[in-house]
Amino acid sequence: MVNNALKIIFMGTPEFAVPSLNILVENGFHVAAVVTAPDRPQGRGQKLTFSPVKEAALKHNIPVLQPTNLKAPDFIQTLKSYGASLQVVVAFRMLPEAVWAMPSIGTFNLHASLLPQYRGAAPINWAIINGETETGVTTFFLKHEIDTGSIIFQEKEPIHADDDAGALYERLMRKGAALVLRTVRAIEAGNFAGVPQPENLSIRHAPKIFKETCRIDWHQTPDAIVNFVRGLSPYPAAWTVLGDKTFKVFKVSRGPAGVSQNIGTFLTNNKDHLRVQASNGWVNIELLQPEGKKKMTTEEFFRGNKL
Repeated sequence: MVNNALKIIFMGTPEFAVPSLNILVENGFHVAAVVTAPDRPQGRGQKLTFSPVKEAALKHNIPVLQPTNLKAPDFIQTLKSYGASLQVVVAFRMLPEAVWAMPSIGTFNLHASLLPQYRGAAPINWAIINGETETGVTTFFLKHEIDTGSIIFQEKEPIHADDDAGALYERLMRKGAALVLRTVRAIEAGNFAGVPQPENLSIRHAPKIFKETCRIDWHQTPDAIVNFVRGLSPYPAAWTVLGDKTFKVFKVSRGPAGVSQNIGTFLTNNKDHLRVQASNGWVNIELLQPEGKKKMTTEEFFRGNKL
């Protein structure tokens, strides 16, 4: 049975947003339309590919809007025609005020951190890179400044020592979907109160990550490098140059303490270990990917290659 008390527009694009859309539909909420990114060419044949959210919406027979310009008058008019009372945003673009202020109740966003910490595009990555032991998910109402609106609910999630970004992504994706459902139910019942985000503390940010951001700095300590690599694994992946070869690096571990070589020097037996000198210690590379090849363990790499 569909609950028509709220008419919802859902906005999202990647896999992270799919469980949130699914849980609303499965619990009977009326999702009138979905807004997602335009189809994109992928692969060798450059075939147009649907976003994960579009695929989910089509399975639920929900109309899909794919604007290239969120300020375009025709898109704004189409969005208004649905008469939504609430918009739910999960992993989508920054919205203009004409969009987020449109519904009578407002627009809330799911963010993968405990706001105000880790505002920005890559909160999962940066929390691990910075060695945090706890993060979470937050729902909050949108306003002008990005990721600064009043908090509705938060749920904490531990970061384990062996977590990489992929493992934490999976857990926060599921926890986030449950929080979206809790938030919509509270809004429907009128049982919520937005709490302003505290601003009187030291806030860490989570800016967008670019290729050059991902290069390993061997002048860091082994602990910092371990966190850096797992915070970027499996995507977009840390990388380094050893000799004349460039590698993506997906897993490393702390090696022996001490400095006996120049920073960045690598030692290997060309059989089963590859070790790089960092600040105050060595780092063992355990899982890597040479350019143009598949991901492999260090031992697998040395079966057909030498450094």
